[in-house]
Amino acid sequence: MVDKASSLHGLTPWWKKCLPSECWTAEKGGDKEASTNDAKKTVQMKEEISPSFFSEEIVIPIWAIAVIAIVGFCVVSLCIWFQCRQWKKRKEKKYDILQVDKNAVGIQVDINSPCKIATIGDSFTTAYSPQISQDDTDDAVSQSDRPRLKYRLDYDFNSNSLSVTVIQAEDLPALDSGGSSDPYCKVYLLPDRKKKFTTQVVQKSLNPYFNETFIFKNIPYTQLRTKTLVFALYDYDRFSRNDAMGEIKVPLCQVDLADSKERWGEIHQPVESTPEKDCKLGELCFSLRYIPTSGKLTVVIIEARNLKKMDIGGLSDPYVKISLMLNGKRVKKKKTATKKCTLNPYYNESFTFDVPFEDIKKAELVLTVIDYDRIGASEPIGQVTMGHNATGSELCHWSDMLATPRHAVSKWHTLNEIGSDSRY
Repeated sequence: MVDKASSLHGLTPWWKKCLPSECWTAEKGGDKEASTNDAKKTVQMKEEISPSFFSEEIVIPIWAIAVIAIVGFCVVSLCIWFQCRQWKKRKEKKYDILQVDKNAVGIQVDINSPCKIATIGDSFTTAYSPQISQDDTDDAVSQSDRPRLKYRLDYDFNSNSLSVTVIQAEDLPALDSGGSSDPYCKVYLLPDRKKKFTTQVVQKSLNPYFNETFIFKNIPYTQLRTKTLVFALYDYDRFSRNDAMGEIKVPLCQVDLADSKERWGEIHQPVESTPEKDCKLGELCFSLRYIPTSGKLTVVIIEARNLKKMDIGGLSDPYVKISLMLNGKRVKKKKTATKKCTLNPYYNESFTFDVPFEDIKKAELVLTVIDYDRIGASEPIGQVTMGHNATGSELCHWSDMLATPRHAVSKWHTLNEIGSDSRY
């Protein structure tokens, strides 16, 4: 430790002072010679290792080169095939347009603008240029995708009943902001419209599959031949009035009812699409809220609009009656106040019913709008039925209420005619 300390401070150790100067010089020379020999050996080893290390060459096997070449050839071939396929499609499309132009007799049509689309709302009516003949227009339209509905009719001559099956629809117009629709279909007979059937709503689909069957009972064959079957498609809207998508009218005198084959029908924009004709009885807006823990069902009657004129003066005195039904039996009923001389009454009245959670699946609500008469019996205007047996927008409203407990769900509903066997 003394030697180390002395060397650090640049001093000569005491034991070296005791030695003769020759020994000390020889020791120093031996140390220098040993260090010089070690440096020479290190340089010699580097000279021996470096040439052999850097003289080695990296050799790629032949099979690896072949694999790389094959992969490159396949990629280039695939790119060329894809480009040729796209070019062929563009050429065929242009050739089809030219074929339509050649079939036109004595006219010239601009290839870049062969047709123009006439839209009514979000309609799907295609109006071709008036310079093209009607036959050419039909051929051109048939090549495009038009909305259509698949259905099946079957008449039972023994029971005098007509069975109507709504199977599916294709290429419906997108009426929602997200580029889709929530379609459902209504089925009824003209001119009476006494019985209407509604399919379930198919959420977010332009090609809905329904596969639902409805039966019109007690209609003799001779009377059925004078009627027209209507398939009316609508887009369900939770917070506003449902939009008409189109309809198919099938005159039953032109159909062989003994043949129960499946048929396709082209959907057309309804001619009578005004709100007054679509909702001739009026509309009712109300909200539903259900609390499962307490079993409270709350109904808020908000307002009605465009009600049917029932009085001589062209007005009505409407009120709304709400009936709670369990297993087809009325268990409780309540009603709003009567609004005098109006077709657009505003109520904003709340009613609460006790419906245990185990009974909610069997419960139904029947909301009936009635015109009050001081002299004589009051006349019903129309009604809306909610519950597990409902269809269309009514069933969707009921399902939304159950899916969002403790939250009020409001919606407009079109009033339906009251059947002869209904107790309002």
